[in-house]
Amino acid sequence: AGVAFTVGVLTALSARRKGAARHRSAEALRAENLRASLVDYQKLQLGLLERAIDDPELAAVLSTFEVESPTHLRQHLFANALYSNALFGYRIGVATMEELHGHLRVLCRSALFRKYWESTRPHRASLKDDSEEGRIGRMVDNLIRDLDEADTEEWWVVGEPPAD
Repeated sequence: AGVAFTVGVLTALSARRKGAARHRSAEALRAENLRASLVDYQKLQLGLLERAIDDPELAAVLSTFEVESPTHLRQHLFANALYSNALFGYRIGVATMEELHGHLRVLCRSALFRKYWESTRPHRASLKDDSEEGRIGRMVDNLIRDLDEADTEEWWVVGEPPAD
């Protein structure tokens, strides 16, 4: 009876583990499908931005901020592409929060990126404070402030990345 009980318990545990493994596999498949969808979406987004950068008539469709010239608009669109690409790298896990912070710190040194960032401030106003993009937007705001206030020429050490 003891052997039968032990065999029954081991069989039940084995079935439970297999069920848990199938559940993990289903979760992993969903995560991989989401990641693939994000990659496809990003490719489409960057393709659209590329077309707009190359064609002033298409760029005018995306112009939701004051710009001085078609060149300025293309620079804004390119800054948006750079920011979106950095954010995307973090979202799909090819960059850590610390790496994203470092990449954005480099972007924030550019006066043209800062102009883009300031002119898109109203766009970010509707982001929820606790959203991922809201937190990262505040991180960029803090980087710009920290770079402006830094007492060092070593800009690459300015600012602390938020915890992941």
